[in-house]
Amino acid sequence: MTCWLHMLGLHLLLLPTAPLATGCPARCECSASTRTVACGRRRLTAVPEGIPAETRMLELSRNRIRCLNPGDLASLPTLEELDLNHNVIAHVEPGAFANLPRLRVLRLRGNQLKLIPPGVFTHLDSLTLLDLSENKLVILLDFSFQDLRSLQRLEVGDNDLVFISRRAFAGLLGLAELTLERCNLTSLSPESLGHLRGLGALRLRHLAIAALEDQNFQKLPGLLHLEIDNWPLLEEVAPGSLRGLNLTSLSITHTNITAVPAAALRQQAHLTCLNLSHNPISMVPRGSFRDLVRLRELHLAGALLAVIEPQAFVGLRQIRLLNLSDNLLSTLEENTFHSVNTLETLRVDGNPLACDCRLLWIVQRRKTLNFDGRLPACATPAEVRGDALHNLPDSVLFEYFVCRKPKIRERRLQHVTATEGDDVRFLCRAEGEPAPTVAWVTPQHHSVTAASRGRARVLPGGTLAITDTRPQDSGTYTCVASNAGGNDTYFATLTIHPAANRTQSDGHNETQVGVRFPLDLTTILVSTAMGCITFLGVVLFCFLLLFVWSRGRGQHKNNFSVEYSFRKVDGPAAAAGQGGARKFNMKMI
Repeated sequence: MTCWLHMLGLHLLLLPTAPLATGCPARCECSASTRTVACGRRRLTAVPEGIPAETRMLELSRNRIRCLNPGDLASLPTLEELDLNHNVIAHVEPGAFANLPRLRVLRLRGNQLKLIPPGVFTHLDSLTLLDLSENKLVILLDFSFQDLRSLQRLEVGDNDLVFISRRAFAGLLGLAELTLERCNLTSLSPESLGHLRGLGALRLRHLAIAALEDQNFQKLPGLLHLEIDNWPLLEEVAPGSLRGLNLTSLSITHTNITAVPAAALRQQAHLTCLNLSHNPISMVPRGSFRDLVRLRELHLAGALLAVIEPQAFVGLRQIRLLNLSDNLLSTLEENTFHSVNTLETLRVDGNPLACDCRLLWIVQRRKTLNFDGRLPACATPAEVRGDALHNLPDSVLFEYFVCRKPKIRERRLQHVTATEGDDVRFLCRAEGEPAPTVAWVTPQHHSVTAASRGRARVLPGGTLAITDTRPQDSGTYTCVASNAGGNDTYFATLTIHPAANRTQSDGHNETQVGVRFPLDLTTILVSTAMGCITFLGVVLFCFLLLFVWSRGRGQHKNNFSVEYSFRKVDGPAAAAGQGGARKFNMKMI
């Protein structure tokens, strides 16, 4: 008896303990502590029977399930997470998830779904994540997700989508994240996105969309993160394409835009992270980010950057991280920044850097700046080629990191007189270390550089060329040669005489002296009215003078008395004629 009891106890010890109260399906693994049933990679063709009713997580990935029917999951009212990834599900019957009120996560990635019939997701009031990526969906019908009011994340990438109907996302009031990638969409519907008022993050990857329209995101006031990646047909970001957004993070990568979208960025004052990496952008003009006062991270890696103009990063008062790695930059001057004092991490590795005085500010901070483990190295001069800036000794600073101020070689006064329509040139050759850049300032105080487009441009070597000259081009031109060591200036004057209009008639040139002035009815009436007004004004003035004179006429005497005494004359004749003083009255006329 004792032996039998001992054998029975040993047998009970060797039996596996039942993970869940009601058992575990064959070929599945169950856990009582987490209430999990794992049936992945079991070659199942249907949902297995015998799954405990209290199961919270059911994993059925990488099987051969083809269809989901309404009764397949009806016995799992406490199910919270369902993983059906990488099966061959081609059809889901309406009501298949109807008895899963607590389901929070539903994964259907990597199946054969071509269409989502209405009513498939009814009664899933608690669902927060739905993954439909890597299927064969062609179209999203109206109200496909209208019952998923608690859904926060939706994945529909890697499908054959060609169209999203206007009301496809209707009802997704709580959706916070949406990913659309590797689809056949050629445009974005503002109406369909307009239903996602609570959307916080939108990821649009690997799409064949050629343009961002002005109204694409205008109805997404809550959007904070926008990612646009691998749009090979996108060549320009329209100025109004981001209107209505208050983004904190923007990523536009692997497209064909060739310039910094400064006009579109001007409205994003709340942006803290901007990524424009892997675009064929060759230059960063001055003030490209002037309105991004809150920006802390800027990524321009893997582009074709060769020139960053002075004050290109002006306005970036809070910049902490700048990534310019893997470009064509030979230098990065300190005057490019609003202030380098806020900079903590700098990536300039992978650039053909010329180690001269323009990089002195980096060398001086090489012990405190964080290069993120990618140390920048010198490409020139040959003596320090391949040496990392971080490891350069202080003795090298006085040998290679000293600038020589520019000096304009020929300073003879250039005064050019030309006729309207002629082409003129002014020379300005400068030397210095590093090689100075030459710009010209016109009499109208406009700057002309090598990148300028128009009648005036700077040729290689600093020569200013002006084509099709006009009288307003006359004046003093200033050549400014500058580098990190300073600048030098030179002046030249230009006088343009107007060209006389000549026409050929009967083989002879005749100068047209007369100029036609058009006389229309309006001009005649205005001239006549002005003449009449002037004449009436003069007449009125004369009458006013006469009136004033006539009023004062009676206040003055018109008669006055004159007393006249004769001069005394010696002799009797004079005495005889002397009769005393005489008086008479005179009247003024």
